[in-house]
Amino acid sequence: MPITLKSASDLEGMRIAGRLAAEVLDLLAEHVRPGVSTERLDQIAHDHMVNVQGAVPAPLHYAPPGYAPYPKSICTSINHQVCHGIPNERPLKSGDIVNIDITVIKDGWHGDTSRMFIVGEGSIQAKRLCQLTYEAMWRGILKVRPGARLGDIGHAIQSFTESQGYSVVREFCGHGIGRKFHEEPQVLHYGRPGTLDELVPGMVFTIEPMVNAGRREIRELGDGWTIVTKDRSLSAQWEHTVAVTADGCEILTLSAGSPPPPAFAGG
Repeated sequence: MPITLKSASDLEGMRIAGRLAAEVLDLLAEHVRPGVSTERLDQIAHDHMVNVQGAVPAPLHYAPPGYAPYPKSICTSINHQVCHGIPNERPLKSGDIVNIDITVIKDGWHGDTSRMFIVGEGSIQAKRLCQLTYEAMWRGILKVRPGARLGDIGHAIQSFTESQGYSVVREFCGHGIGRKFHEEPQVLHYGRPGTLDELVPGMVFTIEPMVNAGRREIRELGDGWTIVTKDRSLSAQWEHTVAVTADGCEILTLSAGSPPPPAFAGG
């Protein structure tokens, strides 16, 4: 499938969708605390997307080939869950880490972003993993500009992550996005510089590294969706949607509550 380039008017629609997705995370940040279930977080997010934003939660009933329809409106991946965790009634407890992944559809455009949250008082290890995964995402974002290659993004993420003693999940990657949830290109979070597709203005895709504290191997749980680390080590993920511009990169999934960039990225 070819890569679909976005026009200026397309990008305006995607900015709106991206901001709305990020604002759902802003809202949920107030509710992530010990004793709250991920089912409750899903309800809060669903109500806000549908009734306040006038948007559609993209994950709800999403069913790619070979998958049963996803049953919830957000993904919540806790501790050793890597991605696609399904919200349930289990209360969060102090020390848990949780990735909340939000995708909204507004006026036909998708906005996709995720953040890590530490519930209560997290361990030093958990805090370090979440922070370094955030930095890994940003090292990938800083490679986005016309003339660069997708391999430059993956290499920046992989080399930094592995230098810190962590591992990068390889079975899942970032993706093009627009009127479809998942478009070309695939954005690997590992690789060699100077390889794969050249970046040109109008390309829009997610950068969403999944980083494990232990080994990179994963497995799928019986629900058909939730991915976990094989060695049960902690896993973290952050995600932004970015657009390639004439002179660099624009992050489309920013909101008032978005965490600032790390210092090396101008934060």
